[in-house]
Amino acid sequence: MIKILFVCHGNICRSTMAESVMTYLVRQRHIEDRFQIASAATSREEIGNGPHYGTVGQLRAVGIPVIPHRAVQMTKQDYDKYDYLIGMDDANIRNMTRIVGSDPEHKIHKLLEYAGSSRAIADPWYTGEFDVTYDDVLEGCEAFLSFLIESQQEK
Repeated sequence: MIKILFVCHGNICRSTMAESVMTYLVRQRHIEDRFQIASAATSREEIGNGPHYGTVGQLRAVGIPVIPHRAVQMTKQDYDKYDYLIGMDDANIRNMTRIVGSDPEHKIHKLLEYAGSSRAIADPWYTGEFDVTYDDVLEGCEAFLSFLIESQQEK
């Protein structure tokens, strides 16, 4: 089982979108039994809150079911629990590394790294552009899933 934790600042926009998109992609391929997918925040600001209405609206607009979710904070223990800890921007990566202490197993990555890009996924909380964020999340999740499938085939 491949265990993935998507992480952003508040866990109501980007990481919940990535959790829903990735879950949808693996279900489309009928390989959901090979994955455990979750999301978390680096901050405590939104703990207990559901996905942002903009994330919900964007996912509904493209026909992707929204995973039932309440924002939680990433913990140090998540490093041992998950195989991949995927952040959305450089600030997320810094905060994730601060939370876990270090990354000796190289589990922490930005989502768009898997699409060959160093760019960040913009936070739609600030931009209001949930469609642009969705496009980037989809691009990253598709590339990440391809990477994971290829990695499993090599084993």
